[in-house]
Amino acid sequence: MRAYQITSHDELPQVTDLPMPEPGPGEIRVRIRACGLNFADLLMQKGTYQETPPLPFVGGMEVAGEVDALGPDTKGPAIGTRVAVFAGKGGLAEYGCYDARMCVPLPDAMSFVDAAAFMVAYGTSHVALDYRARLQPGENLLVLGAAGGVGLTAVEIGKLMGANVIACARGKDKLAVAGKFGADHLIDATDADIRAEVKALGGADVVYDPVGGEQFKAAFRASNPEARLLPIGFASGDVPQIPANHLLVKNLTVMGLYWGGYMAFKPNVLTDSLATLFGWYAEGRIKPHVSHTLPLEQTNDAMELLRSRKSTGKVVVTMRD
Repeated sequence: MRAYQITSHDELPQVTDLPMPEPGPGEIRVRIRACGLNFADLLMQKGTYQETPPLPFVGGMEVAGEVDALGPDTKGPAIGTRVAVFAGKGGLAEYGCYDARMCVPLPDAMSFVDAAAFMVAYGTSHVALDYRARLQPGENLLVLGAAGGVGLTAVEIGKLMGANVIACARGKDKLAVAGKFGADHLIDATDADIRAEVKALGGADVVYDPVGGEQFKAAFRASNPEARLLPIGFASGDVPQIPANHLLVKNLTVMGLYWGGYMAFKPNVLTDSLATLFGWYAEGRIKPHVSHTLPLEQTNDAMELLRSRKSTGKVVVTMRD
């Protein structure tokens, strides 16, 4: 099979031929049709992600495809079932083997591309805003990186939950996408005084931040008393240091969110959230925005779209028939 294998953290990975994997007990083999890319994939390539596998490994965290084979003592899902899987790795390949319990059957109307773009981005935003921050109707939600993979879903879900959504992104084109997905107010991070503009809109009750750096500092200072701040990631490369005395003065709460971490200690949080999200998709209330779809052989080009921030929403890699 063809696969995008990382053999060094210092060299550009390549698509290569690897042996066909065989499912073990409790596993299924999936014929992968599409793999959604995430910023974490870039960090894994550099070896800086918190759960980077040992070399060599195949990249790709979330996949969609069809069950192709069952391992020993595996009762299902049945061969031919269309599924999505949060794999953590191994998705940028034509086949992959996964724990059957991690597979989610797809709604009939959901395409493989939509499914591959769905779980991490929507799951992160829904768990962050609903389970962690307890976002309430009428609250001001500030979303940084609002046109990116997770940021755009935070805009969409925040609006669905009844919040007043303030979207912050770089450039008119990205802000236009955030506006299309429900943002009530748009702030251009290229040259705006983020703190002043958010304060003029009434301050932030919840901050959703996949960016970090100076934008987090501005959002922190624009937060209302009892605001909840959600560090989701640090796409800027700058992990901000939080002054505890400011937390005290304004009664602020900072709550981290690593979506995949719940699989290890509270998986029901993820399964309950995904059930809600797939229901919303089936009802037409949410729809992934995929700005680019590229074939497996162009995975390096797909990764560069993330690295250079030239994409909006999700980038998806597809496998040939």
